[in-house]
Amino acid sequence: MNKLPELHERLTNAAAETVRVVRGIDPSALDAATPSAEWDLRAVVNHLILWTAHNFALRAEGGSVPAEWYERDFTAEPGWAEAYAVQVDKALAAWSEPSVWEREMPMGDSAVPATAIAGMILMEFALHGWEAAQGSGQQYTLDEATSATLLALVEEYGEMFRQYDGFAAALTLPADAPAFERALALSGRKP
Repeated sequence: MNKLPELHERLTNAAAETVRVVRGIDPSALDAATPSAEWDLRAVVNHLILWTAHNFALRAEGGSVPAEWYERDFTAEPGWAEAYAVQVDKALAAWSEPSVWEREMPMGDSAVPATAIAGMILMEFALHGWEAAQGSGQQYTLDEATSATLLALVEEYGEMFRQYDGFAAALTLPADAPAFERALALSGRKP
C-alpha cells in the first residue's frame, strides 16, 4: 500500500470535530445529561478518551487498553481536555503509517482487518462526539464525505452493535435527510 486509505482522512475530520467539542466542555457541566439514557457527559467523555485516544493509539501498535482503564475517570485529571487532544494527535500519527492499515488486529477471539477497527473508531468519534456536543450545548458538524462514510459504517455494523447494546433500535428518517442525521437515527440516536 503506497498511500493511506481514504478512511484516514475521514478519521482525521471526525477527530478534529470531536477534539473541538471536548475542548469546549465546561468541566463544571460534566454531570449534565446526554442523549444516552445511561451516560452523563462525564461518562461519554471518559468513553471518548479511552477508546478514541488511548485505545486507538495502542491498536496501531497491536495492543489495547488495560482492563483497569475501563473504570478510570480521565476527567478527574488536570488538563484532561488538552491531554485528550494530544493523545488523539498521537493516535492519528500512529495510523498515518501505511503498514498499520495492512495488518489484521485482534477483536474478541478473532482478528479483523485494520480498516474494520478504524471504521469502528470513526463511529466512536462521531456518535459519541455528537452526544458530548449535545450534553454540553454545542453543535457537532461533519463534512458530507465523512458523514457518508459514517452512514455506510453504521449500516454495515449496526446489527452487531445492537447485539452488544452499543446501538439502540434504529429510528426512521426520510431517505433525503442528511447522511449524518441518518447515521445518528440508524444507530438509535435521535438527531
